Amino acid sequence: MRTRPTILYFGPIAHPVPDLVQRWAAAQEFPLKVIEDPVEVEAIVMRGHPSLLFVDGVRLRESALTLIESLKGDPFSAIVPVTILEGAHSPEALHAWFSAGADEILTTVFPPAEQRARLDAMWARTQRDVAVHPSTRMPGTTEIEREIRRRVETGTPFAVCYADLDHFKEFNDRYSYYDGDRVIYILSRILHDVVKGLLGHEGFVGHIGGDDFIFMIDGNVIEPVCSEILEIFDTLIPLQYNEQDARAGYFFGKDRRGQLHRVPLMTLSIGVVTNRHRTFTHPAEVSELATEMKSYAKTLPGSVYVVDRRRARESEGELARGQAEHRGRSGDTRS
Repeated sequence: MRTRPTILYFGPIAHPVPDLVQRWAAAQEFPLKVIEDPVEVEAIVMRGHPSLLFVDGVRLRESALTLIESLKGDPFSAIVPVTILEGAHSPEALHAWFSAGADEILTTVFPPAEQRARLDAMWARTQRDVAVHPSTRMPGTTEIEREIRRRVETGTPFAVCYADLDHFKEFNDRYSYYDGDRVIYILSRILHDVVKGLLGHEGFVGHIGGDDFIFMIDGNVIEPVCSEILEIFDTLIPLQYNEQDARAGYFFGKDRRGQLHRVPLMTLSIGVVTNRHRTFTHPAEVSELATEMKSYAKTLPGSVYVVDRRRARESEGELARGQAEHRGRSGDTRS
C-alpha cells in the first residue's frame, strides 16, 4: 500500500510556514509537517517518507546547507527534491544553494504565479524521475500498474506480456555484472524498438527490475510482435558470449552444491495474458496471471511466448494441455 506524498518544511517552528507553501500543499492535498531539527529531517528523509522538502533559506541558511549536502550525497535520499525559500535574489546565495544540491530556489524576484508554476513543474519532474527505472530509463512499476489499469478500464482488446531471461544468473556468474547489465539494456532496446516500431504510442514497455520486463500491446498483434522480439533476441544474444561458448551453445557452470553442469545460452520466456476470454477488474489480477504464464513459459525449452487461453470459469493453477498457446520464434505451435 502506497503512502500519500508528504511535504517536509525545514524552518523555525516559531515562525509560520509561508503562505505559498501552505496553499500549494493544500491544493495538492499533501500533508505538511514542520521540523526545526536538521537531524530529525535527515532521519525522516532516510526512512523514505517525504516526497518534497522545503527549506527556510533565510533563517536556517548554515544548517540547511549542511543538511542538503548530506542528503544529496546519498543516492537514496538524493532523489527527494529540495526547494529553497530565499529572500533577495542574491547570485552568491543562489550559487551556494545550487552547489549544495538544491533543486529549486524561489526568491522575491518571482511573482506568486511564477512561484506556483515552478513548484508545479518541480513536482512533475519528480514524478517523472521516480517513475522510470534508472538503468534503462523505462517506466517502472508505478507506471506499469497505471497503464494496466487504464487498459482494464477501457475494455479494448489488450495483451499484457511478461518477459524474463532464462539462465541470466549463470551468465552473470560466468562473465560479470557489467556484461549482465549490457544484456538487460539490449533486451530493453529490443522490446522498445519492436513494440514502438510496430505499434507507436499504442504500445507500452516497462521495466519491473533486473531482467523482468512488461510490455502491453493490442490483443490482435501478439504473434507478429512476440515473434519478432524472440527472433531478434536469439540473433543478438550469442554475440554476448565469448567465441568458445557461443560456438558450443553452452558452458559449464556450478550449481549450488558445486557440481558442474551444462548451462545453455540465454533464452527469453514471455507469458501473455489477454482479455479475450475474461474480464479483469483490477491490475493485480492481470499481474498475477502474467506471472503465472511467465513461469509456465520458463518450463519450456528455447525462447518462447505462451498465451493464456483459459476462460474465467476455468480453474486456476496448473495449466493443462490446450489451455495455453506456445510458440517459439519460428511461430510453430507447441501445445
